[in-house]
Amino acid sequence: MVPSSHRHWIAVASAEHVANGVALGIMQVCHGKGGPLRRIRPGDRIIYYSPTGTFRGADRLQHFTALGIVRSGEPYQVRMSEDFHLYRRDVDYLPARPASILPLLAQLEFAHGNWGWKLRLGLIEITPEDSARIAEAMNVALPDPAKEPADGDIRSSARLPPRLPARLPDVPRRSGRRRA
Repeated sequence: MVPSSHRHWIAVASAEHVANGVALGIMQVCHGKGGPLRRIRPGDRIIYYSPTGTFRGADRLQHFTALGIVRSGEPYQVRMSEDFHLYRRDVDYLPARPASILPLLAQLEFAHGNWGWKLRLGLIEITPEDSARIAEAMNVALPDPAKEPADGDIRSSARLPPRLPARLPDVPRRSGRRRA
């Protein structure tokens, strides 16, 4: 068992949306809903799974595309337009290599049963062991939870480099037809 005082989550978004979130140091789930973000606490681990490269695209990807640690603070609302307000949380993303879910399926506890259906929820809690397996596949060394600040803000403890601009992850794409 992997010791952890934090919870571990998989959030679902296209790789394009994930890259935007990484660039801004934020996360959004379920089309900007606040309720799911209120379940997450500072210090929790977030792994993004991208079924596609683009939003509503037919370009099947099926990769884990980002891994981060939630910063201190609460979810906050951002006005995108007059009638569209969405919720976000701040996240420190760790340098990561995208990794396909396919070779990991037999090893992941959450993947028992219909894993695709579970991920349709947009945000699911996973075990620390699943989180560690995915982090290893993404070539990420997770910080030791025992050495982290109580508020989960690991950037303030100088364990992370300054935030760099992000770009869409270079991940293999499968061809797919776009829907009309």
